[in-house]
Amino acid sequence: MQQRTKEEREQYWKEYWKNARTMADGRWGSVFMTLAKPLQSAVESKGKRHCACPVHGGTDGFRFFKDFETTGAGVCNTCGTFSDGFAILQWVNGWTAREAVEEVVEHLTGKRHGGSTTPIRREIPKIAPKPEKDNTAVRASLNKTWQRALPANAKQAEPLRMYLARRGLAKPRTTALKLHPSLAYSDGEKVTGFHPAMVAVVQAPDGSPVTIHRTYLDEDGNKASVDEAKKLMAYPEGLRLSGGAIRLAPAGRVLGVAEGIETALAAMQGMGIPVWATVNATMLQQFTPPDNTELVLVFCDKDRPSKNHPRGHGQEAAMRLVERVWAQGKKAMAITPKGEIPEGAKSLDWLDILNRDGVKGFPSYEAVRRAMVGYELRKAA
Repeated sequence: MQQRTKEEREQYWKEYWKNARTMADGRWGSVFMTLAKPLQSAVESKGKRHCACPVHGGTDGFRFFKDFETTGAGVCNTCGTFSDGFAILQWVNGWTAREAVEEVVEHLTGKRHGGSTTPIRREIPKIAPKPEKDNTAVRASLNKTWQRALPANAKQAEPLRMYLARRGLAKPRTTALKLHPSLAYSDGEKVTGFHPAMVAVVQAPDGSPVTIHRTYLDEDGNKASVDEAKKLMAYPEGLRLSGGAIRLAPAGRVLGVAEGIETALAAMQGMGIPVWATVNATMLQQFTPPDNTELVLVFCDKDRPSKNHPRGHGQEAAMRLVERVWAQGKKAMAITPKGEIPEGAKSLDWLDILNRDGVKGFPSYEAVRRAMVGYELRKAA
């Protein structure tokens, strides 16, 4: 039998992975129910609530994303984000990438790698068809929430101002943050209470609104005593968060990005430039800068290393964003907080720096410029 060339083998596996992804699209719930039993409760929750992490345990560290039936993607607060179902299976079962894709293909087709047919050894569980989302109701809920929210300088918005002050931040000047005086909090489908909430619109790269980010508070400006104080609202089918951000200030030639709202506000306060919040590390990695921005400064979180993110999730996401921005013909640089991660903490971010060192803990723009020149010289060498 004639041996395949290296190029032919690469093309074969490229097609194999492509076909596997196509077959699994819309069927990841079934795949997980059979190939990863520890994920059963997470599958049954349909991405609507957090469940115990299948790897390190706990009570509410893991959840699938809303589109997990299509992508298989999910996130653990400790272990990091997993971009698709194959990555999830590698993480939960300790499989290699090849083992994961071959197990999925065999599960869905009854065929092993190479095409030989074997008896299907697993019964594919029947999953109820996913009901179509009522986009009209979703849009109405988003509009109602935003319309009832109060500006940050309103008298009744004191819980928002107190919350930011407790975090060590100056009085907000941005119009992007508002206070909803009494927003429903849901655990899955059940409303369990009403709380004040800091709300902000997450916008797509073209500036169109996608959804609303909520931070639930109490009347004294503390985070509300709920399982998940920070949440994104449901958004209409067809819209995508990828590349988007919470725009805390108008973009300029130089634009900063950070994961959380509070971290972005700290960076704005520390460096005096506009900074947008991308909500999490995954969205930071996917961020698309606006056309008028020439330099992107990435204020990354310094996260502890993990099995899936050996250099820290925040640092890895920042470097991938930097690489993407340079590939798009713009300039970018990641800025990592100096110092050790405090004992018992998961990370060190720029809000920690603001509270520890004040604005002196931030680099000057001149220092950033010199570092950028040095980076360009090394890149050209």
